[in-house]
Amino acid sequence: MLLSYSKAKVVTIEEEYERVSWIKVKMNNSISRAINYTDITGPVKEGDMVIVNTTAVELSLGTGGAHFVLYNYSNESKKLEGKGHIMKLRYTPIQFKVLAAEEEGSGYHHIFNEFRSLNNYPVIVGSLHSMLGPIAAMLKWFDNKIKINYLMTDGGALPLAFSNTVRDLKAKKLIDSTITIGHAFGGDLECTNIYTGLIAAKEILKSDVTIVAMGPGIVGTGTKYGFSGIEQGHIIDAVNTLGGQAIIVPRISFKDARERHFGISHHTRTVLTEIVKTGGKLILPLLEDNKLNILKLQIDKLDIENKYEIIYEYGDDIVNALSFFQLEVSTMGRDYNNDKEYFKTLGAVGKFVYKGLK
Repeated sequence: MLLSYSKAKVVTIEEEYERVSWIKVKMNNSISRAINYTDITGPVKEGDMVIVNTTAVELSLGTGGAHFVLYNYSNESKKLEGKGHIMKLRYTPIQFKVLAAEEEGSGYHHIFNEFRSLNNYPVIVGSLHSMLGPIAAMLKWFDNKIKINYLMTDGGALPLAFSNTVRDLKAKKLIDSTITIGHAFGGDLECTNIYTGLIAAKEILKSDVTIVAMGPGIVGTGTKYGFSGIEQGHIIDAVNTLGGQAIIVPRISFKDARERHFGISHHTRTVLTEIVKTGGKLILPLLEDNKLNILKLQIDKLDIENKYEIIYEYGDDIVNALSFFQLEVSTMGRDYNNDKEYFKTLGAVGKFVYKGLK
C-alpha cells in the first residue's frame, strides 16, 4: 500500500484558524494529533467522525507528528465557490481549483503579458523554511517600512496554512504578503510557477524584496542530488532570466553532526557548482577566524569565484532582531544558541539586502 488511513473520532479542537485546525482524534483506543484543512475537507468540530491519513506518523517522518484528515462524515457534500479554474494537486482524489493571478479571469492577466523585466529587483533565494523568519526579522529590525513578500514553493509542505512560522510572521507584520506556486497553495496570490510568482511579487504586490523558500519539511535522501532544496538552483536562474537580482542564501552550520552538512552544506555546494547556470550574489557570514577559514577553503575548492559575486558580511545582529520580535526559530531542532553560525548567515543576508535598499 502507498498510504495508510483509519477512521477516527474528533475529541478536541486544539487550535482553529480560517484555513486549518489542529485537533485530537481517537482511534484504536488511543489519542493522536491531526490536522484538518478547511479548504479541502470543510470545517471540523468535536464529535465528528473522520478518515485520517496515518502514513507519515507510521513512518515516523518529520511532518509534525500528526495525521491528516482526508474526509469528514459530517461534510457529505461541498460545492465550488469563487472564481478560478487552475487545478492544484492535479489528478489526485483531492484536486481543487484556485484563481491563479495570471489566468484571464483574475484581473491581473494583462500584467503578465506586458511584463518586460524585474529591473534588478532583489530576490533572496533560500533552501529551508527556517531561513524565512530570521531574514525577515533582520530586514524589519533595520527598517520596519521595508515591504517583504514571501514566495513559497512546493519543495516542502504544500499548504501555506501548515506553517506556524508564516502565521506568526504575518501577525507581527514581518512579512506583508505571500504567494504560493506550483502545487503549494493558500497564499494571498496563487501562481502556476516560479516565473509568474516572481512577476506577481514585483508587479502586483509591489514588494521591496521577495524571499523565496519552500514550506516546512525539506526532502532529503543523503545523496548528492536527492533533496528537494535542489530547486534553489533553478530559482536563482529564474530570477536572472527575468532580470532580477539573485541573492543566494547558503546553508551553513558547524553544529550539524552530519559531515556532509558541516560548514557549507553539500546541498549548497551542489547547487552552486552543478545546478545554477547563471550566477548571483553569494552572501557569507564573517565569523571567528577558524570557522571563516573553513568556509574560505570550501569556497576555494568549489572554484566558483568567476561565477558568483562572493560577499562577506557581519550577521551578529540577528540575535538582537530575533529577541526584539520575540521570534522562537529553530533549524533541525537547533535554536540560535545551538547553531549560531546558521543564524548569523541569515543575519548577514538580511544586512546586505538592507544596505542595498537604503
